Amino acid sequence: MTLMKRIAIDMDEVISDANIRFSEWYKRDHGIEFTLEQLASSGFADLVPEEHRPIVREYAFHQDFFKDLGVIPGSKEVIKDLHEKYEIFITTAAMEFPYSFTPKLQWLKDHFPYISWTNIVFCGDKSIINADYMIDDNVRNFKRFMGQGILFTAPHNRNVEWDVRVNSWQEVREMLL
Repeated sequence: MTLMKRIAIDMDEVISDANIRFSEWYKRDHGIEFTLEQLASSGFADLVPEEHRPIVREYAFHQDFFKDLGVIPGSKEVIKDLHEKYEIFITTAAMEFPYSFTPKLQWLKDHFPYISWTNIVFCGDKSIINADYMIDDNVRNFKRFMGQGILFTAPHNRNVEWDVRVNSWQEVREMLL
């Protein structure tokens, strides 16, 4: 019996769009709307005045922040195809945001129902993850990871250097399928 290779996939800014939620809530609270071009240009915190950054950071601690997030284009289709060839784990560093557990789990059930609850990992330090590949938007999660880190481009990491980077789920498809 041949074991399938494993892929660990992050949630926020890789398969779920938290950036749009930050924008929606900021508009609600401050009346300022950002264009999609602005949101794609840099991390959300860099778009708001420095004095608002602590307020924006607090959004992710609210019990409704992770509810009903948008899906990153292409992720559903490509992950479904990857699931046929690889063992897929969703790995999210959720420990910092305790209210995120239930909404994230429900979101995954709604959008990726074929991924078993046994393949969903809520963690703090992702170095514990045992996989061949990790697709993530933050290079700090690759520091002690034993497999190949694949940086998924997000607004906040556009200027980060990393050898293996993908800009879309189509590029993930081309790399791994």
